Amino acid sequence: MLTKKQLDLLDFINKRMTRDGVPPSFDEMKDALDLRSKSGIHRLITALEERGFIRRLPHRARALEIVKLPESLGSAPAGFVPQVIEGDRADPPSRAMTVSPLHAQELPLMGRIAAGVPIESIADNPPQIAVPGQMLSGSARHYALEVKGDSMIDAGINDGDVVVIREASDADNGDIVVAQVEGYEATLKYFKRKGDMIVLEAANPAYEPRVLPRGAVKVQGKLVGLIRTY
Repeated sequence: MLTKKQLDLLDFINKRMTRDGVPPSFDEMKDALDLRSKSGIHRLITALEERGFIRRLPHRARALEIVKLPESLGSAPAGFVPQVIEGDRADPPSRAMTVSPLHAQELPLMGRIAAGVPIESIADNPPQIAVPGQMLSGSARHYALEVKGDSMIDAGINDGDVVVIREASDADNGDIVVAQVEGYEATLKYFKRKGDMIVLEAANPAYEPRVLPRGAVKVQGKLVGLIRTY
């Protein structure tokens, strides 16, 4: 499962290696994906390596090797957009309109969300997870994410927990939200407004707050529940 940015980068690297015999530079990757900095490329490269699509080779310039390509890279239509938490996935059945607090409901587990350094959060054809009905509210759409990291431990959210998120595009100061940062990475943090800036604040003193321009942060949902397996 790849995000659109990861897929775009893999496609770009593959085409350049086919044409030139060597991978593109990080500056060329940044320009091709219209990113602001090379740090975003580093995160995408790391994600592709972790998923087994590329390999970084030591002691070589532009040391990237493509290990495999997803089927979607060759067959996806030009407008292909993976199912992400922005809400562009197919509408689920209308059962959310009649949620019973006495019965478990199945939600899509959309991937991992960072409680630490932001990572992409995405899943194609996501698995389902049973969630107590009392965590869900009315007709709002919900989804679940697995937490990765320890930056929210003082809020009782641990690495490996599953959080239940109600989709929302805005938040109040102090809400714990899923925030999309600069269009391609997602993180779970306290949300605060500070003038024209947005502060994403951890619940762990080891992590510094992130202060970002309002336009760089998009709220994608609010925390409404947590599931922990012992």
